[in-house]
Amino acid sequence: MTAQTPPFRDSQLPFAKRIDDLLSRLTLDERVAMLHQFGPAVERLGIAAFRTGQEALHGVAWMGPATVFPQAVGLGATWNEELVRRVGEAVSTEARAMRSRDDRVGLNVWAPTVNLLRHPLWGRNEEGYSEDPRLTSAIATAYTRGLRGDHPAYWRTAPVLKHWLAHNNETDRATASSSVRPRVLHEYDLRAFRETVEAGAVAGVMPAYNLVNGRPNHVSPYLAEQLRAWTDQDLLVCSDAGAPSNLVDSEHYFDTHEEATAAALLAGVDSFTDHGTASSQIAERVRGALDQGLLTEADIDTAVRRQLSVRFRLGEFDPLLDPYADAKDFDTPAHRALAREAAEQAIVLLKNDGLLPLTGNGTRIAVVGLLADECKLDWYSGTLIHRSTPLEGLYDRFGADRVDFAEGVDRVRLKTSDDTYLSVPPADDAGEEVRGAEGALDPALLAGRTDLPPLTADVVGTELALIDWGEGVLTLRAPDGRYLSVAEDGFVRASADQPGGWVVQETFRLEPRGSREGGHGNGHLLRHVGTGRYVSVTADGVKVADENPAVLELEITERGESAVARAAASVDVVLVVAGNDPHINGRETEDRTTLALPAHQRRLLDAARAANPRTALILTSSYPYAIDPADLPAVLWTAHGGQAAGTALARVLAGDVSPAGRLPQTWYASDTDLPGLLDYDVIGGRQTYLYFEGTPLFPFGHGLSYASFAYGDLAARVGEESAHVTFTVTNTGDTAADEVAQLYGRPVSPSAPRPRRELLAHRRVHLPAGATTELSFELALSAFEFWDVAHGVRRLEPGGYELLAGASAEDIRLSATIEPAGTPPAPRPVLERGLRSADFDEQRGVEIVDRTKRSGDAVTPGGANADVGRTAELMYRACDFGLDPGTRSVTVEVSGEGTLELALDDGRAIAHLDIAPTTGPYAYTSVTTPFDASGVHDLRVELRGPLRLAHVGFSG
Repeated sequence: MTAQTPPFRDSQLPFAKRIDDLLSRLTLDERVAMLHQFGPAVERLGIAAFRTGQEALHGVAWMGPATVFPQAVGLGATWNEELVRRVGEAVSTEARAMRSRDDRVGLNVWAPTVNLLRHPLWGRNEEGYSEDPRLTSAIATAYTRGLRGDHPAYWRTAPVLKHWLAHNNETDRATASSSVRPRVLHEYDLRAFRETVEAGAVAGVMPAYNLVNGRPNHVSPYLAEQLRAWTDQDLLVCSDAGAPSNLVDSEHYFDTHEEATAAALLAGVDSFTDHGTASSQIAERVRGALDQGLLTEADIDTAVRRQLSVRFRLGEFDPLLDPYADAKDFDTPAHRALAREAAEQAIVLLKNDGLLPLTGNGTRIAVVGLLADECKLDWYSGTLIHRSTPLEGLYDRFGADRVDFAEGVDRVRLKTSDDTYLSVPPADDAGEEVRGAEGALDPALLAGRTDLPPLTADVVGTELALIDWGEGVLTLRAPDGRYLSVAEDGFVRASADQPGGWVVQETFRLEPRGSREGGHGNGHLLRHVGTGRYVSVTADGVKVADENPAVLELEITERGESAVARAAASVDVVLVVAGNDPHINGRETEDRTTLALPAHQRRLLDAARAANPRTALILTSSYPYAIDPADLPAVLWTAHGGQAAGTALARVLAGDVSPAGRLPQTWYASDTDLPGLLDYDVIGGRQTYLYFEGTPLFPFGHGLSYASFAYGDLAARVGEESAHVTFTVTNTGDTAADEVAQLYGRPVSPSAPRPRRELLAHRRVHLPAGATTELSFELALSAFEFWDVAHGVRRLEPGGYELLAGASAEDIRLSATIEPAGTPPAPRPVLERGLRSADFDEQRGVEIVDRTKRSGDAVTPGGANADVGRTAELMYRACDFGLDPGTRSVTVEVSGEGTLELALDDGRAIAHLDIAPTTGPYAYTSVTTPFDASGVHDLRVELRGPLRLAHVGFSG
């Protein structure tokens, strides 16, 4: 180092010392400015501007063309960590290559999403990997390792996990609170984050919009108590977009933005994503918090240090030593091949009665359905460089002369009350413009096209392709393939290549007679979903407006099922490609309301099946559906498979590749099997394959093959810290194929509710026909632990544990029992510790809420199971009240008003407390009353009224 080179530029020094030096050189204003997502440059020190956040869920997103891999739920369906690691490597390599020519591309990537797919109606189901925490963490760890790279000091990109914590609802997502009991918290929601962070390739996390137990995630004490206790590495916590302002504006959790910003920073948020690229408001709030004594400079330094730690690891300050600085690989043949491989491995064969593969010479195929010639993208996709639809893939594989096609849209004209028709004017200069092709830091701000002429009305009109995506949501497409869309000026144009955008401007609803006051005969109003306004015909063209809606008559030229039936009747095999558009009915900001396949697509399936019984259903979707497969000889599912989706599908259908994807979540048979969307108690609600006691449509881990496999020779032995398990898998079929061998476990005689079976390990293996392999697994005994709420620790219960090996959670081929040494249960030491109210064993009608705004839990009557009288019941098992004379009094810490009643397991009510009103929900009071008990008993606590119970203490 020369005399002129500051220590923070000295690559021979440890990062920590360099960060100390740089922090000491930054002014307070410069440090404060760095707290915003878009940190400005510090030119006097030669430090570049920096932004947190680059979406990269299954490819570099939002920044223009890039390789597009299958959706995250599709990557989860591969059950293949090595494949997913290679995908992460390709994505981060492209991020580096793109940044070399466009410095808007960031290296702090916001991916992967490790929220568990607890509920299949969650709108963002496509973003997660699995309903199982172990599988989720395994896939997420693989992806983050690929994103990070393998250099010991420098990272290719810095991945941030989304979305902390217990976040599975878009409905009221910024104000709803997830009530998460301690066992669910530790055994389920935290686990996927913890195991991924502990693997060492994670740079940080992003808190979710929602609240957990009454407290916003952006001020969650778990960021310090849990997340940062899992690693010695500095982790960067980046807020979700707009969430810091939500703390005041929508959640009303704090009175001022200064309070809210200070609370978030103290809780552990280091980078504030708010107000777009403008950092001034966040800086003003931080300055205000400093002036009010809510923050210190040391608090600012802590957050800036974490951000600088990421920047140093990304090689920003050592460009000559950064091993990834010259990355140029972008859209390479290897990346294209990997995209196809990933799409192939994600395909799940759900049912096959011998129809597949399509190996007959000269077999004629009809591919039909709304997605048969589509390659759909989602909100977190890049722009396609290459594109392969099912139809294109089948053309390439079988030849266009053997493949017929019918999309199945309804062909319609819209007639006005003046006997004219809506008409799409010619637009010779429409071009091939693709939304987002140029890239955008915030694609939500991309405007619709206004360079094309708006629709008009004339005596001939234009035949439009109408698709009903379900729940009455329609798209209308012009003959040139452009969708009707509404731009900022309110005019309706045929201008969009696909439905999309943060607020989709290409969806409409036909509202029948009487939907507005006064009625309108037999006609319809056409309401634009994005603006809520109705289509109106004006002298300047067709537009949406608040007044004078056009009364339209729907004239159907051809029903989609007619075209499908014609195509199906004349071929050997019919492939119905159904599913969803990821921007419509189930997406970020919008949950689904049903598992049912939309009616339009059911009509097409029924028509195809009636015309030709050799009909296979191919579901291409972001989430599960409830279907009736009884009369279908074959059913496949794939998530939206990215750029190579069609080619991959055709190769699987032809038998070039044997399908080996496995379901990463349970497919339920009916909506009646589902819990409430906001019921986060997977244990009490018997949710996911772990606890569900019904019969699934298709179980977790399910997936068929063109080969068959036999399992044998299961052996297990237990050591002091682990169990060693082996078994063999043999390909008994006549074709080479992958098998996904799955190992589950369950306690034989648990003392508390435990999973019916829980995934312990899995392995995807490739076996030639007739080949056998032995699989070996080393299982840490901690995998058999559960959260003991009586003592607030993880505990391995003594006794037998059954090991179950097989091809899915319900297809078990082998079993064995082990008996590891464990810690016997002990009664709750209530005289010494009392009872934290949320540490119940069972509950009815309870909602967990925040004890204070900073930390702790309380319980209150509420939630999905509360009755109208605001009563709730808690059960605490095996409470030790001491030897005779035992316990003589009880003291409750409580706020609000109401009554509490305490009773023992014999039903005797031995304490009744009337709680006088307190001054607010956080104004706790202690109330004491006699309580005579001794020995070990179950304790029942009943709450009545709007009160919050935080703690129950006992004295002898």
